[in-house]
Amino acid sequence: MGGWRRFLCNRPAVIGGAFLVCMVAVAILADVIAPHAYDAADLRSRLLPPSPSHPFGTDELGRCVLSRIIYGARISFLLGSVIVASSMVVGVAMGIVAGYAGGAVDSVLMRLIDVLLSFPGILLALAIVAALGPGLGSAATAVAVVSIPPFARLSRARALSIRREEYVQAARAVGAGAVRIMWKHVLPNAITPVLIQASLEVPRAIIFIATLSFLGIGAQPPTPEWGAMLSAAKNYLRVAPRLTIFTGSALFLTALAFNAVGDGLRDACDPQSYRRLRLSPRPRSRR
Repeated sequence: MGGWRRFLCNRPAVIGGAFLVCMVAVAILADVIAPHAYDAADLRSRLLPPSPSHPFGTDELGRCVLSRIIYGARISFLLGSVIVASSMVVGVAMGIVAGYAGGAVDSVLMRLIDVLLSFPGILLALAIVAALGPGLGSAATAVAVVSIPPFARLSRARALSIRREEYVQAARAVGAGAVRIMWKHVLPNAITPVLIQASLEVPRAIIFIATLSFLGIGAQPPTPEWGAMLSAAKNYLRVAPRLTIFTGSALFLTALAFNAVGDGLRDACDPQSYRRLRLSPRPRSRR
């Protein structure tokens, strides 16, 4: 309960959480909220300014920008959640096995993680998409692979610390197997920082997907993905800059909200960090 109270005292985290709840609701209810179909084109209505029927105007094909942003939220949130969940499962499994087993197993698994870390994330993602072919599924796979190392290294560090605890040694002394110890003792005590890391990886995954789509190797038309929408809107910056502003603002605010929630969760789960934040001296105003 103390952690929840500390989270509620963090105003940016609460605001970010409220924004994300609203965005998730919008993504789930896109079929009901969106005023038009995301692929309903009308060349006679192309590049119209905001109006009651099209609150954010229309794009180069006469499609409702607001509707496409709403449906794009569904794609971004779904892909971000699936990517982070899959990379978290793989990374945590590798990290816990490496940290608990140690020795040759640890060396082999961590060298694999070092290989992934030796490449810049965007270059590794581009190489994977080039091998699999352009498309939203290929981009999601590439981002999931790039997101594995942070979870693996974090869970390994936790496993190295937990395996020396007395309750782990007691479980080993009574004959508990390695798999049971990792599942019953190591994983539950290592999951909190992993979940905090996951909340920070979701916006990174969303921006990564948007980047690949912006480069033309992610979502393909007419999929209403935010990065693909920005890629199409860049050709009309002088004529209709609102296309970039509205879509870019949705992407920016979503990433900012996720980061605020992640910082709030980190401070809520770390009382010492929260105490340092509350006790830090505030700058005096000059008269």
